[in-house]
Amino acid sequence: MIRIPTATLEGKKIPRVIFSLRPFTPLDHQELTSSMRTIYGIGIGCFDLPSLTHLESFRELRRLTNDETLIGICHIEAEKGVSFLGKPLRQFEPKILSTIKKNLLLPQAIRNSYRIPFSSEVFTQKEIDRMSFDPFRFDKALALFNPEDSPFLLLGEGYGDWLLALGRMDLLKEMVQRVREKGFIPIFSGQWATFVLPKAKPLDVAAYAIPINKRWSFFDLTHACDLIKKFDRPVISLNPLADGKLVRKSEEAFSFLFDELKIHLAIAEVSSEKEAIRMIEVVRKFPSLISRRKA
Repeated sequence: MIRIPTATLEGKKIPRVIFSLRPFTPLDHQELTSSMRTIYGIGIGCFDLPSLTHLESFRELRRLTNDETLIGICHIEAEKGVSFLGKPLRQFEPKILSTIKKNLLLPQAIRNSYRIPFSSEVFTQKEIDRMSFDPFRFDKALALFNPEDSPFLLLGEGYGDWLLALGRMDLLKEMVQRVREKGFIPIFSGQWATFVLPKAKPLDVAAYAIPINKRWSFFDLTHACDLIKKFDRPVISLNPLADGKLVRKSEEAFSFLFDELKIHLAIAEVSSEKEAIRMIEVVRKFPSLISRRKA
């Protein structure tokens, strides 16, 4: 059995490679719990939990193993903390995208990543200013999580980028403060690497999680890599295996991330138990990323 070495974020240890079970076909709670238990058995003690089904299965695993050292990383969309004239911001997605399109040159990769139609309407600056923090909705979303089993919380997702693009950093700051008040360690999660890192740097978060891999990255990959190398805050790679396209080249992918870019952590998506075991074998080839103990 191996244990992947840890990095430290605000005094809390976290593995440098974290596994995210995201199958190509939906798994129910029982199947997901079984997969987590198998991966736990080969030495994995931290899981990415991108959905409530993942969280439910993770908590079941904790009960089955009675292992209180198991931790998960939950996700919360910034949309949960913002309303416009009393309505959830999600109801205005086409208008938001059209506003951003008007004010910011969107690369084709970003355009293709959203299946939301653009609107013929855009927000005026007065309307953008009327977007407000919604503590009731945000606290309701936060109540689903527990800092004891999920001390780290990824905040943002696509809406984090959108709020930055709309110039509403203040709303993100309020959400980060709320996350800290509830006992979580916040990590900002964004999509547009070269846009997000400079813009979100003032946020009081422990790290910045962005999609970055050798095959693909929002905006210009070379620019993103140069920025990450110079960025003086912890960076986490989301989707390091490029939606599975780099699974067969995972050794090269991890070398690129940890040796060249010097990132702190990677959250690696795997679609099956077999794939997870294969990733463990790859991690074994990096002496700097493994530490052994007796099984």
